[in-house]
Amino acid sequence: MKSPAAPEILAQAFLDARSFNRFADRPVSAETLQQLYDLAKWGPTAMNSQPARFVFITSPEAKARLARSLSPGNVEKTLAAPVTVIVAQDTAFYEHLPTQFPAYDAKPMFEANPAMAASTAFRNSSLQGAYLIVAARLLGLDAGPMSGFDAAKLDAEFFPDGRWQSNFIINLGYGDAAGNHPRGPRLPFAEAARIL
Repeated sequence: MKSPAAPEILAQAFLDARSFNRFADRPVSAETLQQLYDLAKWGPTAMNSQPARFVFITSPEAKARLARSLSPGNVEKTLAAPVTVIVAQDTAFYEHLPTQFPAYDAKPMFEANPAMAASTAFRNSSLQGAYLIVAARLLGLDAGPMSGFDAAKLDAEFFPDGRWQSNFIINLGYGDAAGNHPRGPRLPFAEAARIL
């Protein structure tokens, strides 16, 4: 029987965690990014499909390429963040299903139904991006997820062959609370949930 996580872990992952707009001038190592992926990859996805693809933008050159697709309000904070992750989805994720999901041959089902493949890729890459945020918090990083960018421009710049498509982006680093806005309230259980 598993025990609930300690209160300090719950606080670090959710209760005290924030979406950060500003980060300390402190690099995030390639080893930490590898560790981050190796933790987040264990989150569940439909048929173990794992459609998310992560592009960790760290160099000034890559940041400049990314900046061309950002909404004006997101440029400065993204250029200043140590890392920006493009959370993308592999539109042909099902090619890996024979290895990733050997229970039965699900690949033809997605090949024959592009709409189902697209919705599965979007839904599950979104889940994987959320797992990445929680994993980052558990590793002592802070995250600032955003959707303020021109997806067509970003995809043309980073994924010109069209197989990968951007979903959202996340700034990562060691947060500077001075850049935070007041925390917004969350909906109460009675308004957002039902037990039937």
